[in-house]
Amino acid sequence: MLKTIAPVVAGSALIAAALAVPARAEDKPILLGINTALQLQVGRDTLDGVRMAVEEINAKGGLIGRKLEVVTADEGESPKEGVAAVNKLTGDNNVNVLIGGYDSGVTLAELPHISRAQTIFLGTGSASPAIQQKVKDDYANYKYLFRVNPINSAKQAASLMDFIKGKLKGDLGYSKISILGENAKWVQDMVPYLKRNATEAGLEVPFAEFFDPQTADFSPIFAKVKDSGSQYLLIILSHAASDVFVKQWYDAKVPVPIGGIDVKSQDADFFKRVGGKAISEVTTNFVLRQPITEKSIPWWDAFVKKYNRAPVYSAAGAYDAVYVYADAVTRAKTTDADPVIKELEKTDYVSPRGRVKFDALHEVQDGPGNVNVIYVQWQNDGDRAVVWPKEVASGKMIDPPWMMKN
Repeated sequence: MLKTIAPVVAGSALIAAALAVPARAEDKPILLGINTALQLQVGRDTLDGVRMAVEEINAKGGLIGRKLEVVTADEGESPKEGVAAVNKLTGDNNVNVLIGGYDSGVTLAELPHISRAQTIFLGTGSASPAIQQKVKDDYANYKYLFRVNPINSAKQAASLMDFIKGKLKGDLGYSKISILGENAKWVQDMVPYLKRNATEAGLEVPFAEFFDPQTADFSPIFAKVKDSGSQYLLIILSHAASDVFVKQWYDAKVPVPIGGIDVKSQDADFFKRVGGKAISEVTTNFVLRQPITEKSIPWWDAFVKKYNRAPVYSAAGAYDAVYVYADAVTRAKTTDADPVIKELEKTDYVSPRGRVKFDALHEVQDGPGNVNVIYVQWQNDGDRAVVWPKEVASGKMIDPPWMMKN
């Protein structure tokens, strides 16, 4: 009995040992960890932009012989949730790269944890310059941080000044504007910058203030703007107040057009969501169904066909982040962070938003041919027209209906 049983026992032990051997790294999928505010449209579009790129790459055989796989964690809109999401993805899931971010305050809280995990982070939503400043201040610990999308808030502020001087003052002849920004990390330096530079450009700025993102009644603000004699109200906001703000502005028939940066107004369904009350509002964007590059319209149409909705800015940024990472890994021939970082620093990739290149702080570069801001206006029946810069404009800027001259 013992002689017949022993080989069976030995064979079973060999099988168990074989099953216990861990899979080789080259056989494992490359894990993309998506940390973003998944309950918001910007977060859902981040995830769908990533999934679209992953499906395309996997259909062509994957990356360095391995398939890409997506893992998600909802960072919400609070630092506590954000840190938990990053720690889950880098610790429990051991992802190869993080793609996402939305709220700058949340992203800033996550940075020490990203650094400690030594995991590459490709930002696709947060705009505070303080994020990438970490790369300059402490490269050894924060070299993992790259901002793919959007351009940072300081660069957006410079773009707003171009809009103010070129469109509002130059084309429309306005001489007096007001500025209103939500009291959030990414906005805090923008309002004083814009007031100072608009004044130096020869415009009057009688009103430049912050508001609490939880504000429910904007009528006192509208009254101050109206009483100031301003011809335009430049706005900078990104949270839930957008819908309330626009509805109240329309219902009060405030005799001052609005525009600037309204992240929620970039949603393709925003016009319908607010009952058409966004008519004439201008907001920044980074991609639209416009020939920004040869990839813009094909990418836009493919996204709409796949998801049955138009994308917001974070979808294109997240899609680009996957390809930028894939290109770097292909050149590095590994997913190890240090070699991939060196290749990411050499990035030169034509995307639907423009050419993606990074500067010394790992900021996506703006300027001619690169990623730039476009100014899009909601017009009749929810159509959208690019109204600035001139070289990509697709329509003329209109006034609110109650201000239109007969």
